[in-house]
Amino acid sequence: MSEPKAPPPPPPLPAPGDTYKGWLFKWTNYIKGYQRRWFVLSNGLLSYYRTQAEMGHTCRGTINLATANIAVEDSCNFVISNGGAQTYHLKASSEVERQRWITALELAKAKAVHMQPESDDSGDEGPTSPPTSAPNGGGRNLEVQSTLRTLGCKVEDLCTCNDLITKHGTALQRSLSELEGLSTQGPMGDKIKQVTERATLFRITSNAMINACRDFLGLAQTHSKRWQKALQVERDQRVRLEDTLEQLAKQHNHLERAFRGATVLPLSLSNPAMDNKGSSDSGKGDASDEDDENEFFDAMEDPAAFITVPADPKYHRRSGSNASGISCSDLGMDDQSSLASNPESPQPLEMEPVRQRRTRVPDKPNYSLNLWSIMKNCIGKELSKIPMPVNFNEPLSMLQRLSEDLEYYELLDKAAKCQSSLEQLCYVAAFTVSSYSTTVHRTGKPFNPLLGETYELDRLKECGYRSLCEQVSHHPPAAAHHAVSDRGWTLRQEISLASKFRGKYLSIMPLGSIQCIFEKSNNHYSWKKVTTTVHNIIVGKLWIDQSGEIDVVNHQTGDRCHLKFAPYSYFSRDVARKVTGVVTDKDGKAHYVLSGTWDEKMEFSRVMQSSKGENGTEGKQRTVYQTLKSKEIWKKNPLPEGAETMYYFSCLALTLNEPEEGVAPTDSRQRPDQRLMEAGRWDEANAEKQRLEEKQRTTRREREREAAKVASPTEEGAHIDNYEALWFKKIDDPVSGESLHVYKGGYWDAKEESSWDMCPDIF
Repeated sequence: MSEPKAPPPPPPLPAPGDTYKGWLFKWTNYIKGYQRRWFVLSNGLLSYYRTQAEMGHTCRGTINLATANIAVEDSCNFVISNGGAQTYHLKASSEVERQRWITALELAKAKAVHMQPESDDSGDEGPTSPPTSAPNGGGRNLEVQSTLRTLGCKVEDLCTCNDLITKHGTALQRSLSELEGLSTQGPMGDKIKQVTERATLFRITSNAMINACRDFLGLAQTHSKRWQKALQVERDQRVRLEDTLEQLAKQHNHLERAFRGATVLPLSLSNPAMDNKGSSDSGKGDASDEDDENEFFDAMEDPAAFITVPADPKYHRRSGSNASGISCSDLGMDDQSSLASNPESPQPLEMEPVRQRRTRVPDKPNYSLNLWSIMKNCIGKELSKIPMPVNFNEPLSMLQRLSEDLEYYELLDKAAKCQSSLEQLCYVAAFTVSSYSTTVHRTGKPFNPLLGETYELDRLKECGYRSLCEQVSHHPPAAAHHAVSDRGWTLRQEISLASKFRGKYLSIMPLGSIQCIFEKSNNHYSWKKVTTTVHNIIVGKLWIDQSGEIDVVNHQTGDRCHLKFAPYSYFSRDVARKVTGVVTDKDGKAHYVLSGTWDEKMEFSRVMQSSKGENGTEGKQRTVYQTLKSKEIWKKNPLPEGAETMYYFSCLALTLNEPEEGVAPTDSRQRPDQRLMEAGRWDEANAEKQRLEEKQRTTRREREREAAKVASPTEEGAHIDNYEALWFKKIDDPVSGESLHVYKGGYWDAKEESSWDMCPDIF
């Protein structure tokens, strides 16, 4: 039988006044959980830092043990709190380590309480003296001291009055008792009796007041010392906070200067050009964010998958072929001339508009709406199956919103001119992001198109392109879009929306793909849309967020651009609506980095070298890209004046529903309920909307009955709808491998001939 093991030796007790240091795990939040921090106990104060190196310059927090409570939760966990203002939930690596800390904290607390100023223990004879180390708070401290002295005088006066009332009340009661002993008859006796009764009532009231005063005085005297201590602690904390903020400001400035000249990789990265706006912006939210995360914040969302740093100046001086095998004509040398053209500069082939488009729509009426009465029965249902009034809408159909993706068509014009497929992919990726810029304030819901509804956008003479949309399916609702430009590109997409109302927010998940084909290079790109979320549906101000990831793939070359739309996070330090992306070739080698926001602008920078960096906070290895100076590739056009009263429409959106001659009778411009709503006649628009929807349902039932007559016996009982689109046909795309509707031709010929006999009567 083995001998029993000896108990572990007791932890060493730190001597009073000694500094005690060590690692503990501190609870941060529900996202990060417990994080390892360096704690220092000295002079009755417990402070913590991210690392030991921070002790000389950055304290993350301090708690005064003199007023703190120390509670043990379990074998390794304990809590330190000073009454609500500060609470540290801590965890030691073992029970022995936890006991060492508890012992050290209890000793430090006992010493701190003993060392409190004697005035703290002297009742309310006088307030504690204010700290003299805060020059900016001296006036406020004097004012507080004066107020405390005044309150003390008033309490003394109240004590004196209490004593006098008690003394004189007793004398009055004694005199009245003697007066009652005299036997006096007649009117004088009645008067004495009346005075005695009133004196009795006064005595009862006075006794009640005396008791209340006595209770108040007791409470005031009991809590006066505690209040003064709490006030002193608050003043001390404010002084420490002011000092810490001043230190943080100095360190932030120092870090910004140090980052510009920092050496992140073995290559020499000292680049004077980093002082300009483009380079500093390229590091913002990437490399600098990594420093900030390590230096200033407890909790953060998942870090970016990569960071960028400026490339060695030698890359700017190279001639011939560069490190990645791309010719200097593709790279653009120092200033990336092939990509750095101003996105806002007009194209040489553009012509003056042949007509003046409108610049306003009628202002949106200010109608009140009981939102909850409409939405409370819609939770969990598909949005397409809910009868929505036009009060939620904007005077555009979904087909027009789809055409609005072409607002920044110049990006595709420039992409068509690119010699390099990787360069071209940068423009296509920027075009992908630009399509979301019009949605940032657009909380109105577009009209659901009727089956067979079309919309044409003919900008051939002004901008070199024209597009056609058609609602090709009703269940599920799907719209096909085809745009072709004489600058050498074709855009086609088929989009169906899956929408769910979740109570607080509305999620819209676009299904289907978007494809862009360039005539000269035969490059064929495809991508999908991200999820759109409308927040604060029931309470608060509506706001829209885009989140998800997009892969823009060149099926011809294998090039790929991976875009990440970061969702809004309360804990994030990044700019809102951030988008990042990396352009890689078929071998996975990075050539360009894109960054920006989907509501403002996008920038790109050429990757000269990449390497694997250190692991992030979650253990994920991040890639470090050395890049040339960043350049702007896309910038959002400003909204027209008064856009807030016009549904926040862009200049292009203002013209989309403008009446135009010669369009098909199924065009969205001809839709009566949408036209009435734009004019501000919402009640009539709601009635017309119900009529159109009922007409569509009746037409569908008739179509199903006709289809059922020729159906095979195996199809009996099934709802058969053999509807075929008028201008689009469904094919299996051999490049992307997806089934989609493509334009089969004929629309523009019919428009030239004004021959619309084949169009159904849907309005």
